[in-house]
Amino acid sequence: MSDNQLTEFIERYLDGSMTAEERVQFELLRKNDAAVESKVTEHIKFIGLLKQYGERLELENRLNAIHNEIDVHALKEEVMIHPVWIVRMWRNHHSKISVAASIAIFGVLTILILTGKLNNDKSKYQQLSEKINNMEKTVAQIGHGRTPVKPKITRTPANFRGTGFALTSNGYLATDYHVIKNADSVYVQNAAGESFHAKVIYTEPQYDLAILQINDPSFKNLGPIPYNVKRAEGDLGESVYTLGYPADNMVYGGGYLASAANYSGDTTEYVISVPVNPGNSGGPLLDEKGNVIGVITARQTQVAGAYFAKKSTYLLKAIQNIPTDSLSKTLNLNTKNKLAGLSRTQQSSKLKNYVFMVKVYNQ
Repeated sequence: MSDNQLTEFIERYLDGSMTAEERVQFELLRKNDAAVESKVTEHIKFIGLLKQYGERLELENRLNAIHNEIDVHALKEEVMIHPVWIVRMWRNHHSKISVAASIAIFGVLTILILTGKLNNDKSKYQQLSEKINNMEKTVAQIGHGRTPVKPKITRTPANFRGTGFALTSNGYLATDYHVIKNADSVYVQNAAGESFHAKVIYTEPQYDLAILQINDPSFKNLGPIPYNVKRAEGDLGESVYTLGYPADNMVYGGGYLASAANYSGDTTEYVISVPVNPGNSGGPLLDEKGNVIGVITARQTQVAGAYFAKKSTYLLKAIQNIPTDSLSKTLNLNTKNKLAGLSRTQQSSKLKNYVFMVKVYNQ
């Protein structure tokens, strides 16, 4: 009996397609011929390996389907803040996992070679070999830094939200101190919905001001800042406006300067007629030419329509007071205004990429 004939008998024996008489004859052959018995044992093991490989392929397809359903941008922020155990395990042990997977694949190939099944019928198992090689390449690519498949998770809402705006193109932002007070972590989100980790590098609680720096590796420079921070005070009655995030989408608010001091006589703040809601805090207050003349601070509930903005001169002082060792990059303010002469609509369109939602998380 040739090896191919014996293999055919073994397959019929194992899948139950033999007649009762053939089965009795074959079992006698197994009992009396050690070589046949060895072949049957090897074939059973080989079938087991094929079954395991099929299960692995099924798992791979399921994982790929999950990966295709994942909205990476929607879960990026939450994964970075609270990595799930799968992600933490991958970050800590990805090299070991890659090596273990490679060893498993090598073991499968070794068994196939030793049992002779890989050589006896190359045409039958060529496709299996190619698929295993493709899996090995995939493992190698994952080991070199590809993002592992992450389970779909629900975004955790921030404990507090405000607004911030860019001071420089390399990631320095201004906002209110009360927005980031007692924060365990701070993230900023641009108009495109991309979130970046940020750190608080300086605060002046007495003026309710804070300076942030985006320190996220995925952040790219914003390009030249189109506005400047005005040193002179605004004029009473002049038209002003702000952009901010009292809602999930950016909101425009327009009005005028109502007073050069608040109702307590504090001359560090303007009284403005621009509507301010929770989430506007920390947003820029701009004049008609697009100069930043203040930072939105708060609203006064006791007086209807009373809203406030810290004057830009105090923001400039806060920037000057930042210790040098707190700056990992240069902080040079833009001195040229590229918004002057544009309509309010055009100004707002250019400004939207420089105004951020500030999200604060507490344990």
